Amino acid sequence: MADTVTLYIRGFSDEEFENRTLRCQAMMAEQGLEALWVSTEPEVRYFTGFHTPFWQSPTRPWFVVVPSSGKPIAVIPSIGASSMSSTWVDDIRTWPAPQPEDDGVTLLIDCLKEVTGPNGRIGLPMGPETHVRMPLQDYEKVRSELGQFFDSTEIIRSLRMVKSEEEISKHEYICGAVSDAFDALPEILNTGMTERQAFADFRSEILRQGADDVPYLVGATGPGGIDDIIRQPSDRIIDDGDLLIFDTGSTFDGYFSDFDRNFAFTSADQSAQDAYKAVWDATEAGLAVVKPGATTTQIFNAMNDVLMKNGSLGNNVGRMGHGLGMQVTEWPSHTIDDETPIEENMVLTLEPGLEWAPGKVMVHEENLVVRSTGPELLSRRAAEKLPII
Repeated sequence: MADTVTLYIRGFSDEEFENRTLRCQAMMAEQGLEALWVSTEPEVRYFTGFHTPFWQSPTRPWFVVVPSSGKPIAVIPSIGASSMSSTWVDDIRTWPAPQPEDDGVTLLIDCLKEVTGPNGRIGLPMGPETHVRMPLQDYEKVRSELGQFFDSTEIIRSLRMVKSEEEISKHEYICGAVSDAFDALPEILNTGMTERQAFADFRSEILRQGADDVPYLVGATGPGGIDDIIRQPSDRIIDDGDLLIFDTGSTFDGYFSDFDRNFAFTSADQSAQDAYKAVWDATEAGLAVVKPGATTTQIFNAMNDVLMKNGSLGNNVGRMGHGLGMQVTEWPSHTIDDETPIEENMVLTLEPGLEWAPGKVMVHEENLVVRSTGPELLSRRAAEKLPII
């Protein structure tokens, strides 16, 4: 079992949040912004430490305003006031939500006017992998009553792509716990059980190893191969000669792991073993490229070259890895044209995949943190040969 969870510090120091805010405000100053407005769970949590599963309810909007100096300001439903008061944030403004006729809109407008003036420059994430979490008509009212809005996606992206050591320690813990759970699978799974039971048993093992939650778990089984890597379990009975993939995004203290493992039951034909070795070798090629100054496209090309030399019929995933953090996928994406420069302390996945025969795919994924000298694996490296249960 992974090290006892209590050995890992939950939450963050006030200094961590102060550093995040100061970095943000320095970038805001470069762009001439007087405020940054965010409304999604990861961004609110990033600046405040406010962490609750209550976000699963879509009823209430939540806002945080980062001024040009000083601490962030929380503009939130009153139900969250007590929890928010336990964070480092001092200025908490509330309304009795849900209140559809004015669900925090006036309070937010007043806050932004106070911080920026009536014609101030306000940053708002508008680019890829961002959204505004409020009704469109309320958003349009905010826009109509305030000054100029500018896309602040690059600010948020730059902040969250490069992790602090406190953040990395949480990734380290959850990746270790999930690695232990994967190592236990040969003792848990067997032919004759259904996919649904296999999923349930694996989820239980991840939690037993110390994860807080398993919000993402997909996979499939199939005779001699699989055709889908994002499927939910069925009542299909696992049989001799089946291949299985589990891909899980599990969490500790709000930070994700995201890696998969492949297994065969009783036996695997040579073509399946060759496909497994191809994605394993492609991962090695990707690891050899990862270092500060490389690009996501160079990582993609290194892995793709190996796959093509091994007879890949294609890859419908569109990328071969991505960033990892408070969400199971974050910036950047390893694609043929992304070209994002790799920086020290990025947490990334490598995820090469190929179609090795018509209707049969193989994907492999590892998690790592970028250090000054290259990659440091967070997931325990998969076996070089296809494991057989």
